[in-house]
Amino acid sequence: MLFDSHCHWDHPDLQALQPSLWQACETNGVNGLLVPGTVAGAWQQQIDLCASHKAWHLALGLHPYFLTQHQADDLSLLTELVAQHEPVAMGEIGLDWHLPQATWAEQESLLFDQLQLAKEYELPVILHVRKCHDRVIKILRQQQFTFGGFVHAYGGNAQQAKAYADMGFKLGVGGTITYDRAKKIRAMVSELPLEWLVLETDAPYMPMNRQQGGLNRPDDLPKVLDALSKLRTESAQQIAEQTYLNTCQVLGLK
Repeated sequence: MLFDSHCHWDHPDLQALQPSLWQACETNGVNGLLVPGTVAGAWQQQIDLCASHKAWHLALGLHPYFLTQHQADDLSLLTELVAQHEPVAMGEIGLDWHLPQATWAEQESLLFDQLQLAKEYELPVILHVRKCHDRVIKILRQQQFTFGGFVHAYGGNAQQAKAYADMGFKLGVGGTITYDRAKKIRAMVSELPLEWLVLETDAPYMPMNRQQGGLNRPDDLPKVLDALSKLRTESAQQIAEQTYLNTCQVLGLK
């Protein structure tokens, strides 16, 4: 069994392939999806979709990259929807320092507010972090955030990985490791404790090696497992079982 810990399942490109895509997921052993939110305008569709199948798990959040799309009342709506629909996680939230520095303060304010909401409802969070792992780690410590979560598409170093793990976070391993040129991240995931890792696709984004220009799909998750098993000493079966358990542990799923 495999659990895709980061799949934009509500994306039109994926929904256009239904129901055959979900059938392909099940055929390939992918029987769980965590579906992160990004902007308020997409939340209701996401809620309805996740409510239609027990294997599709809802997360809600305001993504830092789409800062210009967020409205003043989005946080109030998010609070209402979290209370009403009980998502399993808050996200996708975080900081993106690829964006201009002039946006960083506003990004941090949005992150603070969503971390407070996650604390209120005792929810793990899905973190989007680019170029600022040390800053996010410092914020999590300052906020005394204890509900853990996932660091999506982890690209930090081993020291930062331990800092996240010490706070209950798992590190998302995705299609990046299928590229031979990704030597740094491939070397790191070969050595980190397996208990720290979860598998993800980020479908329909971040295509696997030899699929550039194509659509990334959640039924491709076994390719991530295969790549990881070639980098580690554990068998593919052991990795599948432990990463599945890691995902369920964070989300509080049986």
